[in-house]
Amino acid sequence: MDISIFESLRTVVLLIAFLAIVIWAWRKKRKGAFDEAARLPLEEDRPPPPPRNIEMNEFVSEYWTWYISIPTILGIIGCYVLVLWMSTKKGGEEEVKTMGHVWDGTLEELDNPLPNWWRWMFYISLIFGAVYLVLYPGLGSFSGVLNWTSTGQYDEEVQVANQKYGPIFARYAAQDIEVISKDPGALAIGQRMFINYCSTCHGSDAGGGPGFPSLSDNSWLYGGTPQAIKTSILNGRKGAMPPMGAALGGDEGIAQVAAYVASLSGREADPDLVAAGKAKFAICAGCHMPDGKGNQALGAPNLTDDAWLYGASLGTIKKTIADGRNGVMPAHQDFLGEDKSHLIAAYIYSLSNKP
Repeated sequence: MDISIFESLRTVVLLIAFLAIVIWAWRKKRKGAFDEAARLPLEEDRPPPPPRNIEMNEFVSEYWTWYISIPTILGIIGCYVLVLWMSTKKGGEEEVKTMGHVWDGTLEELDNPLPNWWRWMFYISLIFGAVYLVLYPGLGSFSGVLNWTSTGQYDEEVQVANQKYGPIFARYAAQDIEVISKDPGALAIGQRMFINYCSTCHGSDAGGGPGFPSLSDNSWLYGGTPQAIKTSILNGRKGAMPPMGAALGGDEGIAQVAAYVASLSGREADPDLVAAGKAKFAICAGCHMPDGKGNQALGAPNLTDDAWLYGASLGTIKKTIADGRNGVMPAHQDFLGEDKSHLIAAYIYSLSNKP
């Protein structure tokens, strides 16, 4: 049999085998889905499904499945045919022809087939790609024979971690935060979790940054008690200061109140502006209280200390008064849970209550 005919037959057989494996795997998955659906109760008797995350291979239309699958499969087949073509001598000729390119008079570019080691590297890569696409997601909504998902793998890893470390967190959760805050071992665990989950906003040293409060001082927006700290972690916080420029009469009123606010923390300010701003500060006293010391029930900051969430310059104070501020701390109840939050709260509490 001519070698070219043999190579062509091998190509056809491998193509048919690859397509048969893909179709078999797809039909098996579809059949499993239909069998599962047949075992489900009727729609009116079925409880509503719980909310879940949408996987990357779940498309809203079958069009995208074919849009991805067909070019992918054809690409693998095309690469195989190309490698096969580049590995075969043209027309069965024994003599190797040149490409017509000559350098330095004698250096010619020969039209040789690919070496076997190189050719098989391509074949192994193509076989690996084909097997991967059968086993794992990659062809549109087809999730693979192994039914692997990143969410499923993450959930398994979390479950293993919870089984291993859950008893440790539960042991500390049974103790008061004030007691844990004096335990070096517990604080070491709390610090590592704080760096992982909280340092992006509050800094690795808990010193905070513009718009993110410091957790290492004694200036607290919602209170620095153990329970208040834990509540902030579990439920999150939403702080909002409305724009007050119009209520204060425009730029002049803003400048006057800004000067008065600056003076509350001992900063130098124009006495005339301070006097005028003091009279208008009554508009702000509903949240910040008449003495400017804030209201932790509302998250209104104390204006008489040296802790400034957005900056202490007169220009920043004016901008805050004119445009307002909005701050959000996300809730971590679902992500961290009660026990981990308890330990992190103990670490945060220890930062401002050092012995």
